[in-house]
Amino acid sequence: MVAPHASALSDPPELAQAKAVLRHRLRAVRAHPTAAHATGELCRRMAGWVRSHLRPGALVAATWPLPGEIDLRGLCADLHADGYGVLLPETLPRGHALRFRRWHPGTPMHPGRFGTHYPDGPVARPDFVFVPLLGFDRRGFRLGYGGGYYDRTLAELGVGTWDGSGAEPAGPREAVSRGAVPAAGYGLAAQEVPAVPVGPHDIPLPVIVTEHETIRCGR
Repeated sequence: MVAPHASALSDPPELAQAKAVLRHRLRAVRAHPTAAHATGELCRRMAGWVRSHLRPGALVAATWPLPGEIDLRGLCADLHADGYGVLLPETLPRGHALRFRRWHPGTPMHPGRFGTHYPDGPVARPDFVFVPLLGFDRRGFRLGYGGGYYDRTLAELGVGTWDGSGAEPAGPREAVSRGAVPAAGYGLAAQEVPAVPVGPHDIPLPVIVTEHETIRCGR
């Protein structure tokens, strides 16, 4: 995953301070002992979302956990077994978007920046991105780790607005060819807040998946 550091997408000082205070509180929420059971249900719901909305063969970007983060390794294995391609991020130097690499069970993992690990696989562009978060609100805004990596990545990929309701407007690869890559945030229900402090670089997500529900944001 991505560890925090000073972001090149700088917020005004008051906004940066508000985000820092909220990050501190929400890290404690995510580390609560009850989170382990909730994580299993969250992964089942995330897998169900993929199976319901994407065809096998689509490339799904997930994450490899740092200590204390939601562990998606079981989800990655399940998606691979179901015929989906799994991508994991490589954290590049500050100021760059993430680079996604193919993963499958048994792929060697290399140590990366800030304690992360990335697979020894070819670089690929995702058809769908699961986006980690520390906090979220029902508008679709997420509180990230402070490094700006996912903000840059989502902007570079051109996040699609499809929220999974009704028929998919185009196949995943068609959407990518138009620059619209579907994405969904994921986290525990306890990480929801009334309103995330937001700045001009923050990109709202159309969908956020928790262990209890799938939220179609902004409705």
